[in-house]
Amino acid sequence: MSIEILSAGFSTTVQDPGRRGFAALGVSLAGAADAYSLRIGNLLVGNDETAAGLEISLLGPTLRFVGATRIAITGASIDAQCEGQALAGWRAIDLPAGAELRLGNCVRGARSYVSVLGGVQTPLVLGSRATDLRGGLGGMEGRALRRGDQLPTAPRINLAVTRLHVHPRWVNPLPDLDLANPTRLRVLPGSDELVRGQSLADHAWTVDPRNNRQGVGLNGPHLAAADTNDRVSEPVMPGTIQLPPDGRPIILGVDAQTVGGYPRIAHVIRADWPRLAQLRAGDVLAFLAVDYSQADAAWRAQRARIERISLALTVAIGN
Repeated sequence: MSIEILSAGFSTTVQDPGRRGFAALGVSLAGAADAYSLRIGNLLVGNDETAAGLEISLLGPTLRFVGATRIAITGASIDAQCEGQALAGWRAIDLPAGAELRLGNCVRGARSYVSVLGGVQTPLVLGSRATDLRGGLGGMEGRALRRGDQLPTAPRINLAVTRLHVHPRWVNPLPDLDLANPTRLRVLPGSDELVRGQSLADHAWTVDPRNNRQGVGLNGPHLAAADTNDRVSEPVMPGTIQLPPDGRPIILGVDAQTVGGYPRIAHVIRADWPRLAQLRAGDVLAFLAVDYSQADAAWRAQRARIERISLALTVAIGN
């Protein structure tokens, strides 16, 4: 089984949960920017939640499925059509052999995901199929997909599908993926302090066009770090908020470098990474300061919701 790329869209990549354990070698996490949406998509089609799928940024591709399969579209709301029928997200969809899926603009949010039964089977690189665009690793030769690419999927999928079928059961992504504007992100304090009287949470921010998988630039009041001396580079990771000399914060994303020299003024909690991934230029953003116990509780609650979704879908598929 394979997927043929008829048109590539703006930036479509193969992603899974990411490439963990290699930060000491300077290798980025990479993986799905909104890993929550990819996980739920995998559960909807009956995959292990770590299977690789497609991440679509802003404008989607057109895909042809060589064999019959089952897919799910999650993440940002996106215009999706197959055989002239509009397709809803967050549910399983059976496609006959030769079906063409046309994905247009992301209507709300920045990134959509297509999960396919059996997962995308590009080669493993350092234990992951994720595309690291900055490092040129994984996926399809470490790059975004192009017209004419053929993506391998699970070789033996025995699915008796002769026509398009949209399953009625769906998953509600709230509260983990709220695409409302303004977006609220909860943050932990960073290791570096701002000048007295300044706080990220005191202001509204606007997402700058400097926005990609490596980081999200913010526009708003110019902030100043308490310590402006030159410093040794320190570890950073997705969610770290850095403050460059121009005073405009940058939130690091999944393709971020592993060390950096700018002050680390805050960190977006793990449970809010899905919302971070869906920011696009012009979106309004607000921050809410939380403590470590609140961050841990939010992460545990999100994992519990995913586990309940997994159990419900397992029972449904079994029936």
